[in-house]
Amino acid sequence: MASSSHRRSPRRRPTVLVSTVAVAAVALVVSLVVAFRPDREASDGPGAATPVAGRQVSVPSGAPEPRPSSASPTATAATTTPSAAVSTPSAPATSEAARPSAPSAARTPSAPRAEDAGGSLAGRIRPAVDYQGVATSYDAGNGDGACSYGPSDDLMVAAMNTADYETSKACGAYVRVRAAGGASVTVRIVNECPAPCEPGQLDLSTQAFAKLAPLSAGRIPITWSLVSPSTSDTISIRYKTGSSRYWCGIQAIGHRNPLARLEVRTSSGWTRLPRTEYNYFLSEQGSGCGGAIRITDIYGERLTVDGIALRPDAVQPTRVQFSGH
Repeated sequence: MASSSHRRSPRRRPTVLVSTVAVAAVALVVSLVVAFRPDREASDGPGAATPVAGRQVSVPSGAPEPRPSSASPTATAATTTPSAAVSTPSAPATSEAARPSAPSAARTPSAPRAEDAGGSLAGRIRPAVDYQGVATSYDAGNGDGACSYGPSDDLMVAAMNTADYETSKACGAYVRVRAAGGASVTVRIVNECPAPCEPGQLDLSTQAFAKLAPLSAGRIPITWSLVSPSTSDTISIRYKTGSSRYWCGIQAIGHRNPLARLEVRTSSGWTRLPRTEYNYFLSEQGSGCGGAIRITDIYGERLTVDGIALRPDAVQPTRVQFSGH
């Protein structure tokens, strides 16, 4: 028989139920009191949601608004606008002791001026004209002459009569000489033949004369005309011995066509230099000495050469040559 000390007491359900009812009643009373308070504010309900494009930073009242830092770099799109004007390079200041490695040159395809179109640049010897005269011969030696080009291995040269030499305007011209029998030779004018040489007469080197007739012939009738030979050589420039920034003589060498004029660039523009009988163009006051040089042939073509050092008696090559005709 089980002991009475181990018997479980029955649950007290009525007491728990009464307690629950009492708590509910108290809660109902409190709710009614709160609901009928006179100072209760009506609720506006939840606010409408506003989309935010970015993160906002709240600024306390009275504090200065944040400003972009002046140190922050600003990206700027750069637009390159091609210039409509082409700057003209100024003549470089060239030391007499220093020579540029490669003189620059430019061909100027400008239209001939009125005087050029009229043929006045050509002087007495004109293109596409046959001249009548006589040929004689002389010992040309090393090929030098009144044109002051200096010695040359090419002895197919000639001296022009004084009238057609025209104060060295004939220097460097190439002429084709034809004998009555049909033989011909092309020579370069490097010298002057003074009187008794007559207008139209050519005094040929013995080497050139021998192409037309035996030297024993002495004097033969000829026809000659100006030519513009094919060549791969370019023009060279030489300053005369004694040239400086205060006086200079300039010579062009190796031009395919006869030279009509030589100009130098000065502070006032292009200045034409006078030509001497010994085939140098002189700047008596030194204007333009050591600066840009512009040469023009009898056809009106102009070539501009820049970067020639003022080095007396030095033959300095360029990169240009006159067009053939």
